[in-house]
Amino acid sequence: MNAYVFPGQGAQYVGMGKDLFEKSPKAKEMFQKANSLLKFKITDIMFDGTEDELKQTNVTQPAIFLHSVILAAVMGEDFKPDMVAGHSLGEFSALVAIGVLTFEDGLKLVAKRAAAMQKACEAEPSTMAAILGLPDEEVERICGSIHDVVVPANYNSPGQLVISGSVAGIEQAIEKCTASGAKRAMILKVGGAFHSPLMEPARIELGEAINTTKFNKGICSVYQNVTGQSVTDPEIIKNNLIKQLTSPVRWTKTMQNMIADGANNIVEVGPGTVLQGLFKKIDRKVVTMSAGI
Repeated sequence: MNAYVFPGQGAQYVGMGKDLFEKSPKAKEMFQKANSLLKFKITDIMFDGTEDELKQTNVTQPAIFLHSVILAAVMGEDFKPDMVAGHSLGEFSALVAIGVLTFEDGLKLVAKRAAAMQKACEAEPSTMAAILGLPDEEVERICGSIHDVVVPANYNSPGQLVISGSVAGIEQAIEKCTASGAKRAMILKVGGAFHSPLMEPARIELGEAINTTKFNKGICSVYQNVTGQSVTDPEIIKNNLIKQLTSPVRWTKTMQNMIADGANNIVEVGPGTVLQGLFKKIDRKVVTMSAGI
């Protein structure tokens, strides 16, 4: 069975999408529509900007979304998913690709999400850290032992967990995880504490926008971050999408469930190859590849 997966923030690179724009009239039209909807030429930054310009949250999120969604659209009849999932931001790309959201509505929600998250980051200094080589349960125990806000944010694969919270809390967690035998414990270069309670203002703001957006029945199921479970009901998808900003990304469970449900051909749609690598850590027998144009 074919599983298509869509990457999240961090997969961006300068030049992303330029080949699509130049080779496909359909892609060019969609990029130009995006420039109009966003009210700035995101294509200039994606194709020829600097890394610093591209890593601004209000640019990064729509840029990755556009690369992924337009790539899926250009694939046309070759895009034949039996199931889809997206890592954090990538969940929006997945939902557009299978018709739950229109391209326009998906882009508007992603732009709203990026702006709301940026605002929440500026309101309270916060960060994230990657913890490698400790059991999830030990990292969870350490997070629970710290008075400041520190929570598991991304369960990326067994032994790879990203935590999120206040700067002081994350620093304490890094010390404790290192003392407990973590192979690596390092602060990430991110704008703030994504997928933590500190994103509550952004969750409320995005929730209002999601609740006024039409969600359709998709062509296949989506495995959502909040539960890692297969979902087809538009109302459940909507509610999970709202919860996503303050809940952990249960990517390990997502991958395990997709494979258990028959996924043996994993196609990553969008920039980078990170998600393919994570699937290989779960089951080396699955075939992974990047989508082409």
